[in-house]
Amino acid sequence: MMHGRKFGPGGPRGGRGRGWNAEIGQKFARAFAEAAFEGVQSKRRGRMFRRGELRLVLLHLIAEEPRHGYDLIRQIEEMTGGHYAPSPGIVYPTLTLMAEMGLIDEAADDDGKKVYSIATAGTTRLEEEQAQIAEILERLDGVSKMGEASDGASIRRAVHNLKSAIRIRLAEEDKGSDKILDVAAIIDEAASKIERLK
Repeated sequence: MMHGRKFGPGGPRGGRGRGWNAEIGQKFARAFAEAAFEGVQSKRRGRMFRRGELRLVLLHLIAEEPRHGYDLIRQIEEMTGGHYAPSPGIVYPTLTLMAEMGLIDEAADDDGKKVYSIATAGTTRLEEEQAQIAEILERLDGVSKMGEASDGASIRRAVHNLKSAIRIRLAEEDKGSDKILDVAAIIDEAASKIERLK
């Protein structure tokens, strides 16, 4: 005979049970999301942003002017000279989290796509974190300058821009979309032209 804790419907894994606190569950889920989205490490490049830094950079860029998610991705890529572009899988969930925190506002443009603008709480946060933001921007600029000093930097930048554009397009289009076929045709044509260079 086993003695111990009794679980609600679904057992220890599947159910919440009578002792489940929804508020605690939401806080845990949000904390997990922050760790997952902002602490992700690239196997090839290592960690570009420490915990919370991507959020500050996005907030800084949105404060300059309202932006779409893909604008933010491209802007960060430009800031690093094409050597780093955060994936849509990191940026969009972080933007959602920032909106839930009241740091930014969401609105739809004429095409129905989300545009993010700074909220009052976001402006306050920027004022509080000026020193840290300046340090992050300086570090990103350093990444860009290091790339410029290396051989083939312009080609790597172009390749990263291409990868970023493809990721964004694939994230926006449905499977089987004619636009995806057009993208593939453009890439094939570019590859063919490069092969014929003399």
